[in-house]
Amino acid sequence: MHRIIGYCRVSTEDQNLDMQERAIEKYAEEKGLRLVMYVEKVSSRKSERVELLNAMKAATQGDLFVVYKLDRLARSTKELYELTEQLKEKQVDFVSISDAFDTSTPTGKAMFGMLAVFAEFERDIIQQRTKAGLAAARKRGRIGGRPTIDEKVKKRVRTLFEAGESASDIAKEYGIGRATVYKIIKESSD
Repeated sequence: MHRIIGYCRVSTEDQNLDMQERAIEKYAEEKGLRLVMYVEKVSSRKSERVELLNAMKAATQGDLFVVYKLDRLARSTKELYELTEQLKEKQVDFVSISDAFDTSTPTGKAMFGMLAVFAEFERDIIQQRTKAGLAAARKRGRIGGRPTIDEKVKKRVRTLFEAGESASDIAKEYGIGRATVYKIIKESSD
């Protein structure tokens, strides 16, 4: 192994990263490997976790990607599987210290296989819930999808846009998205 790529995350600015950082530093010291640490204070709900992206890019073949706990890396089994799969493709092993998850060991490799099964299971459950919800809505007479916008509203949207109103203001006024405003404008030009 070349080095350890450490990743620490807390959700808010007032939370402390010290415990995670110390645990990863101790792990690197025990392994006798150089540590490159990536740290951020951002909610995992944010799709743009810049330091996570940087850490993933920095990891190269033979490195060990280390987190303190699995939930610091991902919000769902599916997301965790996708991230660890990216590491596997780069031939980077993954370790979660407090969860005793280490893909460089036979047990860790087996756990990774189970993780893939759980990720698929999670996807299936979400699909089943979605289908059941749509079926229940249909039984109640609801079709699903977004309501159609009648021609009078479309005409007013076009008129306001041509008069110089911003798409954002029009969207707020009619309770629609900006993209919908642009779609209506585009329809008229086709």
